[in-house]
Amino acid sequence: MTSNFVDYVKIFIRSGKGGAGSAHLLRVKYNAKAGPDGGDGGRGGHVILRGNSQRWTLLHLKYTKHVFAEDGQHGGENLRTGRTGADQILDVPLGCVCRDFETGEVLGEVTEDGQEVIIAKGGRGGLGNDHFKSPTNQTPRYAQPGEPAEERWIVIELKVLADVGLVGFPNAGKSTFLSVVSAARPEIADYPFTTLVPNLGIVKYHDNQSFCIADIPGIIEGASEGKGLGLRFLRHIERNSILLFMVSCEQLDIAREYNILLEELRRYNPELLDKQRVLAVTKCDIIDETMMQQLQEHLPKDVECIFISAVTGYHIPELKDLLFNKLNADV
Repeated sequence: MTSNFVDYVKIFIRSGKGGAGSAHLLRVKYNAKAGPDGGDGGRGGHVILRGNSQRWTLLHLKYTKHVFAEDGQHGGENLRTGRTGADQILDVPLGCVCRDFETGEVLGEVTEDGQEVIIAKGGRGGLGNDHFKSPTNQTPRYAQPGEPAEERWIVIELKVLADVGLVGFPNAGKSTFLSVVSAARPEIADYPFTTLVPNLGIVKYHDNQSFCIADIPGIIEGASEGKGLGLRFLRHIERNSILLFMVSCEQLDIAREYNILLEELRRYNPELLDKQRVLAVTKCDIIDETMMQQLQEHLPKDVECIFISAVTGYHIPELKDLLFNKLNADV
């Protein structure tokens, strides 16, 4: 089955050329040399990215390979300015980054609804000959050409915008947790890589407040080098305010699992380690209080830890309180 979630597209774009200025000379019945009256050329159209909060994927651009803006019109007689070329506007989800495919240069980021970023400027229109008249040159017979268009291959990447990102190995219980705390219905099964695309869920909190959680596809050791689903989804973690690490209590060494996940994030982008972190030990319905106490002694000391069970609801309200308080600590 083809997924409707598309978070990477490559497109060739070209802005519009600027229209040429006019070198027209005015001739009227009683004045054959009335002087220059050439108008300016119109600006070429821009290619623009516009944030649209109603979109969550780049699926609508998947089969768009070329985007051309309209050229500006040439200037005319009687100082008429040429028409501006129509812009080409690409609606994208919030959280998109646009890069030049050849150089990797970031051309713009879209994070707000209605925000517009010009990624290829239209050429300026040329000046008409009226601008070049002077006491010593009263009939200039030349005008400026319009500026050329900009063209390039671009890449648009979507990085999911969410308050909390779920980080863990496949089968850690991330999707089950998301389905319990929100209305999201991710695919859930007892085998690795059930989640193949990020899932977003809105967690309702007290007093009509809420926050957004993203279930990121499972990371494996070596993901920062492209293994497994690798780099394809690690970038979605970059936008999250809090990283909720999830490790199953079935693991023999929870601290080791946590440190492997942390190392993969560090290799991908060291700045991810500056984010707030919480460690949730999942599937605790299969162990008792005594085993939890024994596990507690071996948990990492540099991160806040909590035992949960999405199946029974154990400590789920407490985890929601913890995440909400951390998100609003600086507000």
